[in-house]
Amino acid sequence: MTVSRRDFLRGGALLSAVMLARQAHVAQASSTDDEDQPWGILVDLTRCTGCNSCALACKAANQLPHPTTLPQSLSAEAYTYVAAINLGGNGESLPQYAKRQCMHCLEPACVSACTVGALQKTPEGPVVYNASKCIGCRYCQYACPFGVPTYDWNNALGLIHKCQMCATRLADGQQQPACVGACTSGALRFGTRKALLAQAHAQISSNPDKYIDHIYGEHEVGGTSVLYLSGLPFAALGFPELPEQPVPHYAEAVMRQTPVIALAMASLATTLYWITKRRQQQLAIAVTEAGNDH
Repeated sequence: MTVSRRDFLRGGALLSAVMLARQAHVAQASSTDDEDQPWGILVDLTRCTGCNSCALACKAANQLPHPTTLPQSLSAEAYTYVAAINLGGNGESLPQYAKRQCMHCLEPACVSACTVGALQKTPEGPVVYNASKCIGCRYCQYACPFGVPTYDWNNALGLIHKCQMCATRLADGQQQPACVGACTSGALRFGTRKALLAQAHAQISSNPDKYIDHIYGEHEVGGTSVLYLSGLPFAALGFPELPEQPVPHYAEAVMRQTPVIALAMASLATTLYWITKRRQQQLAIAVTEAGNDH
């Protein structure tokens, strides 16, 4: 069977159209996949100068007290801070700086531990907190492997405080969290977690003498939305060494202990009640006998 030149060209055009359509479909699917990726923050500790602009911007954005005071730890008044780690031990060497905040775990133990749904993992990435639901049980504090949630002891309601990755600002159209926007050294970058991981791996490959081959948060406890690059081992900087598997078992351990603790407290209360009642009875008998003697 012979094929005319016209049919050949027509078939080629059809094949090209099919290939172009397939490429467009793949590109669209890839774009959709990127859009569906959770947000993330990449912290490059080799670029952090310890200026604390991120911490002050966080205070301003969240209307926290003492807006010009540099925080030294996470608290009800500070959702992020820059730790200065002196690795020399003699006070003469320059410190290494490390921004700390909520890690926004992909499978957060704090959410698993919260019995009233005050903490929620959003599809966009941030772990957000609803104060109106919180009962102040502090289970989230016990469950978090990074020790992030803080308790407001000065508030009669006993509320929890933590970074929410500026989720409200992002939903209102802001392009990045306040801390990222305030960073002047390029130590903080915002984007999809997938894109940030690709960037981080590329930086390590291109600069093996500058970075250790470890992206903190890529695998720890099932992965986090806040990721770190460093030129020094993370353990030396005070980052907890954690397993790769998710740790809702932290929360589950707390929840398993809850009935035990409740039963123990109930038993203690019952014991104290009967001891008190027994003493009252003995005192009443003694008073009666003393009255009869007179």
